[in-house]
Amino acid sequence: MSATDKPIQVRAWFLGSRIDLRELARGSSVAGGPLTLLVGQHGYSIIFRFGVVVLAGVEPDPEAEILENLRGSVHNRFDHPESELAEIVIDPAGSERLASDGRLLLKETGAGRLQVVAHVLAKSCVLSYYERSVAEVFDRVEQLAERLCKGQSPAHGKNEILNEIGNALLILTRTVGRVEITEKPEIVWDDLELDRLYERLAVEWELRDRDLALSRKLDLISRTAETYLDLVNNRQALRVEWYIVILIVLEIVLSVIDKFF
Repeated sequence: MSATDKPIQVRAWFLGSRIDLRELARGSSVAGGPLTLLVGQHGYSIIFRFGVVVLAGVEPDPEAEILENLRGSVHNRFDHPESELAEIVIDPAGSERLASDGRLLLKETGAGRLQVVAHVLAKSCVLSYYERSVAEVFDRVEQLAERLCKGQSPAHGKNEILNEIGNALLILTRTVGRVEITEKPEIVWDDLELDRLYERLAVEWELRDRDLALSRKLDLISRTAETYLDLVNNRQALRVEWYIVILIVLEIVLSVIDKFF
């Protein structure tokens, strides 16, 4: 196949927080880590435990059927799944890279290379989803900061602040703990050629830079919310102290009144 042949479409779907692979692994798999299943004669379904399925060379109708069949295995399914598309062109004589037109040039489409591409697309898809989520959280934190400048309390009290801190920690847990954005997949550990391909694609999709930027934003969100929470707690503590002082004064006044009258 030459570089002018029809491109192979590879699409990643971020369906939910986790996919249970136990039932799926009982089918005929081509490879594990991630679970790779053959679809038709030339298509592949590459499923990641952290909630992403990557479909390579799969037509729209089988793609819809695969996504529907996965519904029961997806935990915390998203109402609007994130997706990311790449096109692969086979060019045995050329270098493996991302071309200027956005298409990915590969020497061949064996299971190993497709798994590397799937790893990069899956991580990029997860990053895109949480980048959008963090942007929404940023808007709410900005409103908190504006209220702080005006000396106002949060609109919904402590729960609002704790919710933002919880969102930041949850995103960090999923991106760092489950997806391991900055870690290399096991498939490249013993294969120098696949390792080079993964490094090249990780740079093209800016995985490390985007992960670092996301981590910094999450850190800022967390610190802003924690600062606001400390201020709210201090205000409440000060209010309690005033209540105690008022009660003591009342008790003294009542004692004086009782003594003289």
